[in-house]
Amino acid sequence: MARAGAIVAGTLDLLAENIRAGVTTRELDELADDFIRSHGGVPTFKGYKGYPAATCLSPNDMVVHGIPGGYALRDGDILSVDVGVTLDGFVADSAWTFPVGEIFPEAQRLLEVCQASLDAGIDQARVGNVVGDISAAVQAVVEEAGFSVIRSLVGHGVGRSMHEDPQIPNFVSSYRGPELREGMTLAIEPMITAGGPEVYVHDDEWSISSVDGSLAAHFEHTVAVKEEGPMILTKTAPVLVP
Repeated sequence: MARAGAIVAGTLDLLAENIRAGVTTRELDELADDFIRSHGGVPTFKGYKGYPAATCLSPNDMVVHGIPGGYALRDGDILSVDVGVTLDGFVADSAWTFPVGEIFPEAQRLLEVCQASLDAGIDQARVGNVVGDISAAVQAVVEEAGFSVIRSLVGHGVGRSMHEDPQIPNFVSSYRGPELREGMTLAIEPMITAGGPEVYVHDDEWSISSVDGSLAAHFEHTVAVKEEGPMILTKTAPVLVP
């Protein structure tokens, strides 16, 4: 999974270098597809339940599952990039939200808070904790900043398949989830908006956007639960969080 994660990280780095005004999401997706395959991986998303692309590219108020196409990026946009790679039967999954050119301060703060909430959630991915500890940490960071956690979308286990148990909500509920054990691998992924938490599905039956049109951010890492601490697998080399 760490080897798959290194390809994911490389893909995100490549797209970050090419995200600029005028580039279409289709062009970015083609870059990602070529990069993943040239490194021996397979784009996990492509063909998953009929999904047509290697990446999910979601601009502005679109939260997740944006299908790459003819949309040309503009200065001031933000773009969420979600990448999954399968390598030798194992999956790694990560997402990042990038600015396009110069963005408004509130948009920058949204990105910073979402990334901070991911860091807080990862820090709770420790042996003996429960899934709900991750959920509580994410929610606290997001809501203390005045933003909203989307409640109809959650993180998940990941390994031989892209979506495995357990579900990992980004908010606290009666569901606390299982105790975390050595060797569990989790896709922790805060999805937040600058407005309300309600979302809707577009006519393409994939793309999901905020109901009120507010900006959305999505950050994600694949994390292994280790006795020594959480290990982030979707970096160019695994990173242990002490």
